[in-house]
Amino acid sequence: MAKRPIFIPSHHENSLLETEFIDFQWHPGISVSQKQKSIKSLHTSAEECLGLKSILEISSKSELTIGIKLSAFNLKLTSLENIRGSVEVFFQGSKVFSKGGPYTDLYTKSSLEAKRDQRLKNSGDLIEFCFNDIRWPTKPNIMFYTWLYLNALIQNQSLADELLDFDAFTDIEFNPKKSINCQAASAAIFKSLVSKSLIEYSMKSTENFIEVLSNYYSKETMIQNTLF
Repeated sequence: MAKRPIFIPSHHENSLLETEFIDFQWHPGISVSQKQKSIKSLHTSAEECLGLKSILEISSKSELTIGIKLSAFNLKLTSLENIRGSVEVFFQGSKVFSKGGPYTDLYTKSSLEAKRDQRLKNSGDLIEFCFNDIRWPTKPNIMFYTWLYLNALIQNQSLADELLDFDAFTDIEFNPKKSINCQAASAAIFKSLVSKSLIEYSMKSTENFIEVLSNYYSKETMIQNTLF
């Protein structure tokens, strides 16, 4: 057995994201077929426990094309410098460390190349992000990633519209004990902002985005407030 989070857009006035941890049968192995067996098991358990009807797996292991397209490795946006890349490459390439960065050459790499770049491990402590000449603090710790992901959705309206048809989101590769940022959580936040008629205001400027999300989360790490 294993336990993974289900991310649900919140209908409560003072919340954007609800997270439920679900016990399910884990199918060991690294093949796509094994991952998809685990996804099916997770979704079945979530449907039985929470009464959810439409759950979308967002990862390269998803059985649905929309889930694969919404993976941060595949979902793309265009920067102010007219560079088109995935959410993943912009996230990794915008990291600023105590001994280097941002490594903007990663913007034109593949998602896998960007994530595996050794400079990201050998440049000291992560101190901030810098993208489109805007500096982002590392706390709250999902702020920049969520902003990137939501910007990509806005630039891909047909995918965003399709995302809104789902009630909850998962990422079978996400383990909250090892990671912080999660594409499934960002998708749920997007739908929540849309349902609360806050998406246009939130994405009008970085200041608005920080204001809106900060109103829903304490100054402590955002993902920990929802996951633990």
